[in-house]
Amino acid sequence: MATRDKVEEEIYDKVVDLTEYAKRQRWWNRLFGKNSGPLAEKYSVATQIAIGGVSGWCAGYLFQKVGKVAATAVGGGLLLLQIANNTGYIQVDWKRVEKDVNKAKKQLKKGTKQAGPELNTFVDKSTEFVKKNIVVTSGFVGGFLLGMAS
Repeated sequence: MATRDKVEEEIYDKVVDLTEYAKRQRWWNRLFGKNSGPLAEKYSVATQIAIGGVSGWCAGYLFQKVGKVAATAVGGGLLLLQIANNTGYIQVDWKRVEKDVNKAKKQLKKGTKQAGPELNTFVDKSTEFVKKNIVVTSGFVGGFLLGMAS
């Protein structure tokens, strides 16, 4: 076990050395920009758009797939529930369902009024992030939309 850890550590050291070597090369700096300053200054515009676009595409693609699965599960569940109700396998008390749904609506309304300041803080932080990283954000939005379409 100890020899395996040593081998992994040596491989890691070689990868880190290779990364540092690549960063010292001129082509690396031309392609990815300098490595100092905040995110907007740390990477070139092309790199920021690429990072935003790729991460946005991945998020959009996953969102699309998960959304389809969730919609299929909910829709299929409701369809099976209705079929079972109509064939007599189960009896659904629709008045009770309506009463519970109305109760849940009231609780949601109360919860949204209480969560106001926390939500405003989140929105303010998100807006500030978007303003500081507009290039990455625009790449992310474009990639997200492409991911949703694919």
